[in-house]
Amino acid sequence: MLKIPHPHFNKMDELSLQKVPFFFMVDFLGENAVVYTESELKENSLLIDFQNYTNTSVQQEEKKNFQLKSFPESKEKYKIGFDKVQKNLRLGNSYLTNYTCKTEIELNLSLEEIFYQSKAKYKVLYKEEFVFFSPETFVEIINNEIFTHPMKGTIDASTENAIAVLKNDRKEKAEHYTVVDLLRNDLSMVADDVKVNEFQRIDFLKTNKKDLYAMSSEISGKLKPEFHQKIGSILNALLPAGSILGAPKPKTLEIILEAENYDRGFYTGVCGWFDGHNLDSGVMIRFIEKESGKLYFKSGGGITHLSNLADEYQEMKNKIYVPIH
Repeated sequence: MLKIPHPHFNKMDELSLQKVPFFFMVDFLGENAVVYTESELKENSLLIDFQNYTNTSVQQEEKKNFQLKSFPESKEKYKIGFDKVQKNLRLGNSYLTNYTCKTEIELNLSLEEIFYQSKAKYKVLYKEEFVFFSPETFVEIINNEIFTHPMKGTIDASTENAIAVLKNDRKEKAEHYTVVDLLRNDLSMVADDVKVNEFQRIDFLKTNKKDLYAMSSEISGKLKPEFHQKIGSILNALLPAGSILGAPKPKTLEIILEAENYDRGFYTGVCGWFDGHNLDSGVMIRFIEKESGKLYFKSGGGITHLSNLADEYQEMKNKIYVPIH
């Protein structure tokens, strides 16, 4: 969507063409970014723990009895934005809109303790500003092949026949099909031979409140020659991430900016590590931010014309959790 590259995308292209390893974070709108080479990471207060890269060596002592209190906005307040989204869905302006909220929380751990004690594929502590612990891959690039794993649709694992219920839920299924279709189209901008390798895989997520099942698929393609070793150009073409935006992208972005009563900032942006050859990147969800001395958890979900207010409000609250167990 950002067809005129910001300077940070050009910097990523330069580094990746030179095969220089670097870490990056790009915010939701693609307007702000940090890009650090490995030596620059040492000078900046930034902790990273990914599947195949970490700059942390110490493991803090476990602290038991983790406590999180949340103070969600009222259902009436949530309904104001939800109704704006639903109106646009009915008008055909969007067929999937990811609507999110900012919830004040209280914790008995510091952001650094949360970083060390949470369990997730992608964890980052950025200064004393925010921490996230995301289960969701954005794209992986391995030997000029690009992969994405959209994760859409969750259910309480204690529900009777939970997996069958999730796979056959009309609303969750519609949402999942839409995101798979959207990301297949997105990958086609930078890759050829795009295909769905795995559809509606079920993953188990353990949380401090309840266990969840989540639905994922895998899509892959072969990078077009003009995108080889050009990480910035790839991100410029693909952002914002479809799984946390919706479809069609330009109009849905307008709806989100109108319906949500806060700025997402780096929440639902993308972070990644390029090792000189391959890329692993994640969507920055499961996100706690410090603002004016208070802590906020940002969460939400995909809304379709089949969504109902009570379920979506509950899902937004269910996602306020930290995977410490």
